[in-house]
Amino acid sequence: MYDVIVIGGGSGGYAGAIRASQLGGKVALIEGGQMGGTCVNRGCIPSKIWLHAAAILDQTRKAGEFGIKASVDALDLAAITDRKNGVSSDIRMGMEALLQNNGVDVIRGRGTLKSGREVLVDGQVVAGKNIIIATGSSLAVPDVPGLAEAAWTSDQLLEATAIPASVLVTDPGFIGVELAFLLAVFGAKVTIAVPTPRILPAEDQDTSQRLAQSLRERGVTILTRQTLASVAPAGDGFACLLSGNGKEQAVEVAKVLVSTRKPNVAGLGLEALGIKRKDDGGIAVDDRLRTAVPTVYAIGDATGGLMLSHGASSMAVCAAENCLGQGGKYAAHLVTRALWTVPQMGAVGLSEEEAEKRGLNVEVGGFPYSINGYAMLRGEVDGAVKIVADADTGEILGVHIVGGAATETIGEAVLAMQLECTVAELARGIRVHPAFCETVVDAARDAAGWALYLPRRS
Repeated sequence: MYDVIVIGGGSGGYAGAIRASQLGGKVALIEGGQMGGTCVNRGCIPSKIWLHAAAILDQTRKAGEFGIKASVDALDLAAITDRKNGVSSDIRMGMEALLQNNGVDVIRGRGTLKSGREVLVDGQVVAGKNIIIATGSSLAVPDVPGLAEAAWTSDQLLEATAIPASVLVTDPGFIGVELAFLLAVFGAKVTIAVPTPRILPAEDQDTSQRLAQSLRERGVTILTRQTLASVAPAGDGFACLLSGNGKEQAVEVAKVLVSTRKPNVAGLGLEALGIKRKDDGGIAVDDRLRTAVPTVYAIGDATGGLMLSHGASSMAVCAAENCLGQGGKYAAHLVTRALWTVPQMGAVGLSEEEAEKRGLNVEVGGFPYSINGYAMLRGEVDGAVKIVADADTGEILGVHIVGGAATETIGEAVLAMQLECTVAELARGIRVHPAFCETVVDAARDAAGWALYLPRRS
């Protein structure tokens, strides 16, 4: 009998299996497809290779500002795909080698729950003291009349040899915004039509506005409070009927991007065991990542919510440790959100709006990239750091960064919050100059009431 059975070999399942093995457990990992799951094969790694290519192209077009005369003669999309495939393959091989090195038994096949301690894999019963469900997510094509013919999935985009002339994006979240940026840089006419009042509706409003402005500057049209009602063939493309604000309008495009995802939990046998699901279809878990069955845990995309790879990995460590008796609660408030657009975005914790809704006495500090020396010399002055703090205690409730290296700099905020650093303590920090990370300290000084490089508050 195994101590831990992990169903799914994505970034979460892989991390959970290794951590359980490190703690002395006998571990089996069940995977029916490619090791690495969505992140390595169809998500994080492939998309960031494409986005890095887009960022390089974006920078090349601005090279003249630095006295470099450069031109882009052609785009070889097949080369980007080849690089993507090569990197993903290298990571998969590394994962498989590490699982073997840690003594994890990899069982190939699709696993379903037979009981709280048994998993059925192609007719074989695998028994264990604990089970971790890490089955990830898959694309969810909205039920819109005519969409199936027009749909161009994020998976297909990442294998593209040509970019459509025009694309409609209907996902207001991270994936939709990233891919809208990517497509716009590569020359597509992009329209974002979303049912929400703004893109990135779960993020701080200032963040949403800054990224919307960046997209508009690259020619992206953003239509809010608009729902895709139907799609019909029109010439060489499709007419998309949008409904909202009491009226209807049609937008003609070559393709409609489908990038939303749903938890992969169908057919696992959850219902028979009484394991509950949330409104978004994800598996319901407590703060220790246990399901309604105490020996069954669930992590990552299978639990719905943000569906972020690094969130899945940290959940996996927590679940594995709980399986082996260490005990611990999952620090969901420390999961970062990020975008690899230009400018980048990084965020952790509460937005200003969320903090106010909770009735907290909120103090906000900020610092614009436009007066950060490093941002100025690099020509990356779009963006700012915003810190949301509790005015009574100085506790850092959330940090929101739009700007150069935001995906890296946000790590400073996570560490500060993890160590329960106050804004007053963060404001005393010392950072190398010139650097983007100085903006975090400068924003903390503003939140603490003594910004050095901003006009005095009235």
